[in-house]
Amino acid sequence: MGSAVERTDKHVREYLIYRGFTSTLKQLDSDIKADKEKGFRVDKIIDQLQQLVQSFDLSGLKEYWLHLDRRLFCRLEDVYRSTVNKLRTSIYRYYIINTIQKGNLEKTQEFFQKQALELQGQAEWRDWFILPFIPAPEQNPAFSPYFSRQWADTFLPVLLSFDAEVQKMTSLTEENEQLRQKLFALQTESRDQKEGDEMVQHKLPLYVQNMDRLGDTELDLVSSQRAISATVTPSRNFFSTFLPQGKRTPVKAPPITVGSSPSQAAVGRKESSVNQMAKPKEASQSKEVKAASNQSSSGESASSQSQQAANQTINQHSRHKRIQEHEKERKELFSRPSSQTPESKGEDVDLTPAMNISGEPPESSSREEGGLPVEQPFIKLSQEEYGEHHSSIMHCRVDSSGRRVASLDVDGVIKVWSFNPIMQTKATIMSKSPLLSLEWATKPDRLLLLGSGVGTVRLYDTDAKKNLYEMNIDETYPRILSLACSPSGSSFVCSAAALSRSGGDASVPRLPIPVSGQLLLWDTKTVKQQLQFSLEPEPVAINCTAFNHNGNLLVTGAADGVIRLFDMQRYESAMSWRAHDGEVYSVEFSYDENTVFSVGEDGKFIQWNIHRCGVKQSEQVLPQDATGPFVLSGYSGYKQVQVPRGRLFAFDSEGQHVLTCSSGGGLIYKLTNDEPALERVLSLGGHKAPVVTVDWCSAVDCGTCLTASMDGKIKLSTLLAQKS
Repeated sequence: MGSAVERTDKHVREYLIYRGFTSTLKQLDSDIKADKEKGFRVDKIIDQLQQLVQSFDLSGLKEYWLHLDRRLFCRLEDVYRSTVNKLRTSIYRYYIINTIQKGNLEKTQEFFQKQALELQGQAEWRDWFILPFIPAPEQNPAFSPYFSRQWADTFLPVLLSFDAEVQKMTSLTEENEQLRQKLFALQTESRDQKEGDEMVQHKLPLYVQNMDRLGDTELDLVSSQRAISATVTPSRNFFSTFLPQGKRTPVKAPPITVGSSPSQAAVGRKESSVNQMAKPKEASQSKEVKAASNQSSSGESASSQSQQAANQTINQHSRHKRIQEHEKERKELFSRPSSQTPESKGEDVDLTPAMNISGEPPESSSREEGGLPVEQPFIKLSQEEYGEHHSSIMHCRVDSSGRRVASLDVDGVIKVWSFNPIMQTKATIMSKSPLLSLEWATKPDRLLLLGSGVGTVRLYDTDAKKNLYEMNIDETYPRILSLACSPSGSSFVCSAAALSRSGGDASVPRLPIPVSGQLLLWDTKTVKQQLQFSLEPEPVAINCTAFNHNGNLLVTGAADGVIRLFDMQRYESAMSWRAHDGEVYSVEFSYDENTVFSVGEDGKFIQWNIHRCGVKQSEQVLPQDATGPFVLSGYSGYKQVQVPRGRLFAFDSEGQHVLTCSSGGGLIYKLTNDEPALERVLSLGGHKAPVVTVDWCSAVDCGTCLTASMDGKIKLSTLLAQKS
């Protein structure tokens, strides 16, 4: 910045000289000399500070520091506030040490008299008020380091190297991005090379590779040969077995019930088909050769016809020879024995077919099927940690643009931070009242909705770093449990609940009666309540809310275990059904929005059909560390228990995989239409405490998974989706 300002001043000065504006040039020079920012050059700012310190100008030093604070330091992120305070403390100490070294004790006492009210409450200045009364402070162990030449020589050069550090950080960031791109390219290249090696190792037979070069005559010939035997299974299924599929997943074939063993019966049919197809092949070949000889003997009268017949004979002969080779390879493929091959031909041969024809599912997703390995759907490229929180996380959400993250801990501290290209804190929000919920606004996406435990909802501008509005909900229902902004950004729903029933012995089971609450719709522009939804059969606390893609439907999960689906065009309940035994913790629409997924207190992950009220499409029991309550144990019997507050599961961009919580990191499952409903594919790991909330931000092929735990750590895992 300093070099840019200096270069601009030079161009302006040359322009004024060229135009002959001497008076303006003199005024520019005088203003530059009086410029307190010194052209944003760090060396000149340090020179000015040293000049004020050496001249014992305390008022000038304070005034200059306040100017720098107003112009520069106040615009920095909150994460740098502690560094700025340390810098101010060091400059003041440098001033005091200079007054003592120069023997000007009056200026030393003047400093403490003028700064007493400001500094006496600060812990780092508590021991410094006795400094003027110490006979030899340079020999005191507490102050001797500040009188050394080493401290002064290291304090000022560190400030002077600020520009160099900024440039170094910028170059390192660019280099890091280039290395990441190279790593991405190398991983893609290695994966392609690995696929090429696998294709060489498990290459398809030649007759399948050359199918696109087969002519109609050959296809007709092969089909006529297959049609001879009435007991042969249609070979159409055989070719579809070896043709490359759109996705490399195991293909289930119908079970074979003929014969004593399915594999033996299949092998018997294959061997009979090979033997029966060899005879018509030889007969057709002899007929074609005989026809070719007749044509060549009768073609002596016409040379042109003879030449054409000879060419046709050669082509047909080469085609028949190629088909014969294909049949030979097929025979070798079917007759390939297993590890135990019987010696006699009369025994039943137990072969390992190329496909799992019995229809049994594979034991693991990494097993090779049909000669081709089943690839993992995601590759974890990197995992970074955000560690600015010092207590358990409650919520962690990515905004609609995928650029910023808002995280809330149990102490009521909110961090707004970005992760691309580097992880950086943008804003820190400290709340006097406890915060229970947060949600990003959709339009504009810089706004953040914050729900408290005292019946208020705040609209916070993350760019301006200030509260825009504060809405009072209801004193009867002070706990704001859930917030959801409509996709259009014009309104948001707010779930308010009464205070929890507390007190009594912890060993006594809690009352089955759920906490009462209300569900409200607020207008974002006018900041006024539009209506209150009817909650049947009785007002109950709504734990979670979610809109569909256009905002026409709203799904909610309540403390009474009931899921309610609201029509947002009529503002009324469309349907409701009991979903879980206990509270509903988290609900989301599926990718096609024909179903709803929910997680409840009973530990079940259930998919519901919204076109048929209360009908389950799938159900899966999750481990306790995925649904809560979450427990963190420590030394001397310490135990911290946290009830689920944030999102317990999140989907990828295509809705085929789901991210859930676990005790050591996030787990990614694949959604299936069979039993079980979830198939585990990847463990993100990286956590030492239970993960309590997750989120998934997808962009093109790379997706970002957020997993937040009870120790205040947030892991950001970058995934690469493998297209199959």
